[in-house]
Amino acid sequence: MGDLLRLATAGSVDDGKSTLVGRLLYDTKSVLADTLDAIHRASVDRGLATPDLSLLVDGLRSEREQGITIDVAYRYFATPHRSFIMADTPGHVQYTRNTVTGASTAQLAILLVDARKGVLEQTRRHAAVLALLGVPRLVLAVNKIDLVDYDETVFARIAKEFTAHATALGHTEDSVLTIPVSALLGDNVVEPSANTPWYTGPTLLRHLETVPVEPDPHDVPFRFPVQYVIRPRTAEHPDYRGYAGQVAAGTVSEGDEVVVLPGGHRSRVSRIDTADGPLAEALAGRSVTLLLDDDIDISRGDLIAAAENAPEPTDEIDATLCWLSDKPLRPGARLLIKHATRTVPAIASSLDSRFNEQDLSSTPEPESLQLNEIGQVTFRTAQALPVDRYTTNRRTGCFLVIDPSDGATLAAGLVGAPLPVLITDEPIANDTELLSPGPSPRLPARS
Repeated sequence: MGDLLRLATAGSVDDGKSTLVGRLLYDTKSVLADTLDAIHRASVDRGLATPDLSLLVDGLRSEREQGITIDVAYRYFATPHRSFIMADTPGHVQYTRNTVTGASTAQLAILLVDARKGVLEQTRRHAAVLALLGVPRLVLAVNKIDLVDYDETVFARIAKEFTAHATALGHTEDSVLTIPVSALLGDNVVEPSANTPWYTGPTLLRHLETVPVEPDPHDVPFRFPVQYVIRPRTAEHPDYRGYAGQVAAGTVSEGDEVVVLPGGHRSRVSRIDTADGPLAEALAGRSVTLLLDDDIDISRGDLIAAAENAPEPTDEIDATLCWLSDKPLRPGARLLIKHATRTVPAIASSLDSRFNEQDLSSTPEPESLQLNEIGQVTFRTAQALPVDRYTTNRRTGCFLVIDPSDGATLAAGLVGAPLPVLITDEPIANDTELLSPGPSPRLPARS
């Protein structure tokens, strides 16, 4: 079995996303026999001639009753070539916050559109969120191609419009693939379809099996948020003092010089412990306990980083924000910011711009950010945080915004990470202006 691909699915309501995911699970034989029997019985009870594969995904009762996906469902399947972890995210605009959750660690995203409807408002919103999160590869699955009689012209029009929008958001044409599919009938999902002789690209599964996987960030500077300080105080280990957590980025080895932030104290790694015994080195994603040469006052929330290329702690954070709460954000709001394992009070000192994901325009200094809106915000924090820029290090360049009154998550924030938007006071009147050939939009200037 090959490597692992983490992917996410997204799309508007009724685009057939759950059916597509069910088709992938069904055709790769990743479903237990008793589950299949239950799906067949439920489909017969509904008077359907073929199995309703969406039931393999929409497992919550409330989802089945409404006919929509409202939660993030994680599915695991494998082929002889690769293993997959798939986050099936909601399509309804009300649950865009769940899409952010599901796509936050994805290496590839599958966006669905209905061939009869084409690229919709929610399609553009999802594309913007995926660009914001830095998902490196996109697949646009033009679903229900059978309902437009496998029309190549319809497919080409949708593919051209979406590719132009995705490249304007920062994707390269090589990182975007458009595939005509029928999730219900299986066209181009696992096997090539004789109904689309004009399409010569890979099937969806073939692409998922062969697309290059972005590796975990081993080649970036070492980052280790401390989750817990281990002091067993036993006769066998009277002086043991270890710092437990997960390597967020980079690699750490015995003897490496490190700095503890935000304090700035330097030391060297004397030992790397795990439940299975000591290691000579640990890579990103590995949970370990670090021991240092020096007895330093370290607690949960501190960051152990490579002494070279360490982030500079700052109490002013310029960030791109995806607002996820019904309660709007306004300048001067008092909040909590959770960065890695540290949570600190903060103030939204200014709302610098609000992004319109439909026409890629930007409104300077908006009065507020509403649910699902994206904007650039400047925060002042009560304590300095050792943040990286998101474009440099995804793991330590992101944070959550929390409501101090009830602990609810209000927003996902990315340090820096400007989107390629057109700075204009007037929104673009129609998409043909934006999507016509021409120079790429410039990044907004940041001080």
